[in-house]
Amino acid sequence: MKKIILAAVILAAVAGIGWFYQKHRAEQEIALVLYGNVDIREVNLGFRVAGRLARLVYDEGDKIKQGEVIAELDAEPYRNQAASAAAQVKSMRERLKLRETGNRPQEIAQAKSLVREREAVAANAKRLFQRSENTLAIKGISTQDRDNAEASYSEAEARLTSARQSLALLEAGFRVEDIAQAKADLAQAEAALASAELQVKDAVLTAPSDGVILTRAQEAGAILPAGTTVFSLSLQNPVWVRAYVHEPDLGQLHPGTQVDVYTDSRPKQPYHGQIGFISPRAEFTPKSVETTELRTALVYRLRIIVTNPDDGLRQGMPVTVKLATAAPASPIAAKTL
Repeated sequence: MKKIILAAVILAAVAGIGWFYQKHRAEQEIALVLYGNVDIREVNLGFRVAGRLARLVYDEGDKIKQGEVIAELDAEPYRNQAASAAAQVKSMRERLKLRETGNRPQEIAQAKSLVREREAVAANAKRLFQRSENTLAIKGISTQDRDNAEASYSEAEARLTSARQSLALLEAGFRVEDIAQAKADLAQAEAALASAELQVKDAVLTAPSDGVILTRAQEAGAILPAGTTVFSLSLQNPVWVRAYVHEPDLGQLHPGTQVDVYTDSRPKQPYHGQIGFISPRAEFTPKSVETTELRTALVYRLRIIVTNPDDGLRQGMPVTVKLATAAPASPIAAKTL
């Protein structure tokens, strides 16, 4: 009886081990495996303005941090332009202030005095004219004398009118159109100053992101046109993996799916990442795929964002991407185009 029980226990244990093995094997068989390549972005850095290259701070292979100064132009011509533009702005501001403030009180007082003087002259000329007319009536003066008195009176009235109009202009100040023109001139001068100051800033080249200098294309003293490449920079972030997935496996993936990324140099220490983009358009498998049966298959490109990149990931490096799926899948191979 004991032998029977022992045999039954052994059989149960063997069955349990077999069941566990089959389950583990099935889980391994349904693991979706993708093959891809590391895709690191590169950027060519240059000055937005032309000038003589005065200084280069870094060389090929150097690591740089975002915001660090990596090269400078001779900015003296641009500083001179900025100083001239600043002086022009000051002049335009004073001109606008003059237009808005109006004329000085002393000028208005002087114009009022002139009006009073012209009024007195006109009043005296009027009296002389009236006397000449009365005297002409009794034949006491000639007609010419009377005409001379009338002309003097008319001239005095005209000069009085001119003085009053000048006073009115001084009291009214400048026209609205004059003030608007002064404001427009000031705005134009301020825009020129902002442009000149921006050119001074553009004479200093800073790193747009953390990265590694790949190429140093120029040397100090070179005369550079605007936009000439000075450095080529390999960005540290983001680091992506480009891979391709077959349409039958597409339903098993979605943006945000967590994956492990393996390299040949550290097969037991995977990087971590997640799927960030799945192309909505199908395309043929790249010609770099090794197997003949896959070369004509339609696939979908996907991008995997590596969340813990380091110096171990290099541009174009082949990697293996693994993740567990809910249905059988076919491994594929792809390389970055």
